[in-house]
Amino acid sequence: MHAFHLAQLIDQQKNRDRPYLEFLRESSLSVGLYILPLGSKDEQQPHNEDEVYYVISGRASIKVGDEEQAVTPGSIIFVAAKVPHYFYDIKEDLTILVFFAPAESSS
Repeated sequence: MHAFHLAQLIDQQKNRDRPYLEFLRESSLSVGLYILPLGSKDEQQPHNEDEVYYVISGRASIKVGDEEQAVTPGSIIFVAAKVPHYFYDIKEDLTILVFFAPAESSS
């Protein structure tokens, strides 16, 4: 079993120089915490895996392909593999759980 506590993950991520902290990796799935501060720029590139975002806290918008959507706590967004996407207009610090299937690759 793998068990995690959100407050501990947030503390771990704050000690990094990157906005993303992967905390679970299996061949079929990886999970991480993505934190984007107010006013920051999301510079991620399309991934080779399907991805699900669950917004824990914060307010912003996301662009996925040609579609745009506001996100708030409780928003769940699916992004298919290789589709360009990014968060923008970050109005409150965003804290997001990110699920990749299969596990995110480095390519």
